[in-house]
Formats: sequence, C-alpha cells, structure tokens
Amino acid sequence: MKAVVIHRPGSPAVLQVEERPIPLPSEGQVLVRVKAFGLNRSELMTRKGLSPGVQFPRILGIECVGEVVDDPSDQYAKGQQVMALMGGMGRDFDGSYAEFTLLPKHLLRPFQSTLPFEVLGAIPEMFQTAYGSLYPALGIQPGETLLIRGGSSSVGMLSTQLASLAGLAVLATTRNAQKENALRTNGATHVLIDNGRLNEAVRAIYPEGIDKVLELVGTSTLHDSLLCLKPGGTGCMSGMLAENWTIPDFAPIDFIPATVRLTTYDSGQITSPTAVFQDFIRQIEAGQVKLAVSRTFTLDQIVEAHQFMDSNQAAGKLVVLP
Repeated sequence: MKAVVIHRPGSPAVLQVEERPIPLPSEGQVLVRVKAFGLNRSELMTRKGLSPGVQFPRILGIECVGEVVDDPSDQYAKGQQVMALMGGMGRDFDGSYAEFTLLPKHLLRPFQSTLPFEVLGAIPEMFQTAYGSLYPALGIQPGETLLIRGGSSSVGMLSTQLASLAGLAVLATTRNAQKENALRTNGATHVLIDNGRLNEAVRAIYPEGIDKVLELVGTSTLHDSLLCLKPGGTGCMSGMLAENWTIPDFAPIDFIPATVRLTTYDSGQITSPTAVFQDFIRQIEAGQVKLAVSRTFTLDQIVEAHQFMDSNQAAGKLVVLP
C-alpha cells in the first residue's frame, strides 16, 4: 500500500510517499481502507516535531473515513462505512495518511451515507471540535451572541453555521479582508478583521459585551477574547491556529476578567456518540449545512497539501483522497 511516512520532523518536504505492507489486524483492531482524510493543524505541529512523545518514523493522520476490510471479531461487516478520529492516531500509532490503516475498534463510528468521500472526509475532527465546543463546552442557547475567533478556519466556518442554525448572532473574525464575503455568505451576522485587539470593535456592536467566545487562534489572542465577554460570559479555547497553546507566567486573576468563565474543548478527551455524527450527516444530505471544503488532494500531493496548509490560504477544510 502507499503510505506517507515521516522519518524526522521538518518542512513539508519530510513527508515521503512509500510502499508499506498492508497491516494485519489482531484482537481489538480493524483494518480500514482509507477513502478520505482531512488535514489538521495538529498534524502540522507533529510534522514540525512539536507534539510531545511522538516517535519517528510515523504515519501521520488523526482522522479518516473509509470502509472496513477486515474485522477479526466480525462486529463490522466488510464494506461498512466508518469514521475515526483521535485516540492516538498518527501520534501513538500509525494514522490515516495511507491507503489502509489499522485502528483500535473502539475508535470506529459506523455510519451510512451516499455523500461523496471528499465531503465525508471533512467531517470527523472538524465536526467533533465544532459541536463539542458549542454544546458540551459553551452550552450555547438561542438568542445569545457568539464571537468565533478564527472564523475562516474550517472549524470556525462550521461553528458559524451550527450556531446560526441554533439561533445565535455570530461575530466571525479573519485576518484577511478578502475572506469577508465568504464569512458573511457562511452565515456570520458580523465579520471583524482581526488585528489582535477586538475588544473595542466588539463593544461598538454590543456595548455590554457578548455571551460566548470560541477561541480557535490560541493563547496569543485568548486574553483579548475574554475581554469581549459580558459579566458571566464564557470563553472556550479549542484551537491553536497561531501555534501558541501555553500562557507564560499565568496569573488567573489578571488574565481572566472577574466573573468570566474559561473552559476548553479537546476532542481527544471527549467524543460524541455515533448517533450525533449520523444526525449531522443527515443535515448535510438535507442541505441544512454546507461543508466548506477548500481543496482536495491525492496522497501523492501530500507535500503540496501541507504547503497549502502552511500558507493559511484555505477558507475551509483540506481533504486528501488516497
């Protein structure tokens, strides 16, 4: 099988397409033919050598959709559509950057759909992060105001749609003014050009502040995002687009405004039930949600795909079709 192997951290050039034997499943494992996988910033971090504990060589990839090839337990029939994400994929064991992948059975989420795989491949991690951030973490309610910091990212674009469908007014940010129309078309009530300081711009629209913040950029903008909240508001950090995830010399009383709440969401710790994924797929099939797929690539184009991800030009998800 073809697989993308990284032998040492570095630039996109370290991603090498190699021939590897198709792995054989043992007890508790399922062999899956990978039909599509999305690219993620965390894979970029692993490629750069910034993911603690990752040993090389390694096949990256923290998510995929595909079809079951072999399940020794016979729980899943051959050809069953499945998706998987996180749980150590691409970090603790070889992931989805390949034509086949060997996955722990407990990671699989079976589903049924006639959607093309370039759409299905965008779903697992993007949906899990958006849904998990908005509902379990932020507990969004109709009529609330929500700031999405990093609104032109794939998770930001989907979060905007989900929040708008739930009856929230959404302020979406981007650093690139050329993406403003795309954000409005995507359902944003207001679009803010992010210069690193948004508190004044937000309060020019909502003088008392806003109810909720979804922070996808990282700790470099987190304090400013929390300043946009009204008393009793909640901020959730779920992303690190700027590749900053720690707060040096963290002093909670100085960093977090009084009565404001700060939480996080990590799909590696909490995942949604299979039924939630299937319901979301039905929403896409019904035209209620439109996934923003920026570009698709083949496995042989993986270097180009990572270069494009590095460039921050995408307004939506990048999907690879092995």
